[in-house]
Amino acid sequence: MRLARCRGSMATVVFLAGILLAGTLPRAARGQTRPAAPAAGRGPELAILDTDIGDDIDDVFALGIALASPELKVVGVTSAWGDTALRSRMLDRLLCETGREEVPVFTGIPTVARHQEGAAAFSQAAWARAGLERKHGDAVGFLLEQARAHPGAITLIAIAPLTNIGAAIDRDPAGFRKFKRVVLMGGSVHRGYGPAGSKASAEYNIAMDPEAARKLFRSGVPVFMMPLDSTQIAFGAARMDSLVKISTPLTDAIQVLTNEYKLGTGWPAPTLFDPVAVAYAIDPRTCPTTPMHIDVDDKGFTRSVPGEPNAQVCLEEHPEAFYSLIMPRLLEQRMVGTKACVER
Repeated sequence: MRLARCRGSMATVVFLAGILLAGTLPRAARGQTRPAAPAAGRGPELAILDTDIGDDIDDVFALGIALASPELKVVGVTSAWGDTALRSRMLDRLLCETGREEVPVFTGIPTVARHQEGAAAFSQAAWARAGLERKHGDAVGFLLEQARAHPGAITLIAIAPLTNIGAAIDRDPAGFRKFKRVVLMGGSVHRGYGPAGSKASAEYNIAMDPEAARKLFRSGVPVFMMPLDSTQIAFGAARMDSLVKISTPLTDAIQVLTNEYKLGTGWPAPTLFDPVAVAYAIDPRTCPTTPMHIDVDDKGFTRSVPGEPNAQVCLEEHPEAFYSLIMPRLLEQRMVGTKACVER
């Protein structure tokens, strides 16, 4: 989800500037300061990231954190929503810049003609277009192929409108059920855009394709949902300064893309909605969940209703635990590409 897509008042920005002072650190996460290697005898968790990278900056943070985490092995990235071909080009450039070209990119279903009112602008299009143009396979086919090839082993991290996922369920519901779990950034249960107590909202990732969201919650795959209630964590100037000082290809890209995002949206600071889902996939102690039955209406509202739980939902943000996990990964990674990554 993206702060740039919120239509709330500028009071939201004032609130978000101080949000890091809120929240508590779960006891289990105290003292966690640097990435942990996978447990002995167990390899990293296989993961796929389904992303609408290029609109807001949080997708770039999310992918960077995933790549820098030894607990995850990213087996592929799929572009979702809007100009998915340009999103794939942006992904190629970011993976090239960071020396992670072995991670394949697949292009999702384009929705240019289907954009609804309130859809986000591609704020980082200039950086994306400078990347090398390549051919990509079909994202929906890739999702199903990987789920069938690794039954019960792949975590799908969904941080975009759910069009690719809905199409995969339509194409092969039994194959889709072979995913281990879906960790979703999406929805709004008790809190909408803005401070605690704000009225629940039709959150962007759900509202752009409510029918696909309904399919996911009915799919039978375990869903771990990070809604607006727990994901409005601001990335302030002090933390950005710490990234700039180490100057790696990833942190340099984050700096440039954050500036493009600010110019394109007018929002002064990133809000890291999507990385909360990645952090949860790495360590669920960063955002403890509650079992709920989530219903999705035609406008994209996600409501808790009576019934058998179909999701585990994190209802409260934990910024200290979140930053304790992500900052060492961003500050200690030294991913470097060796090939030309832009058009000459």
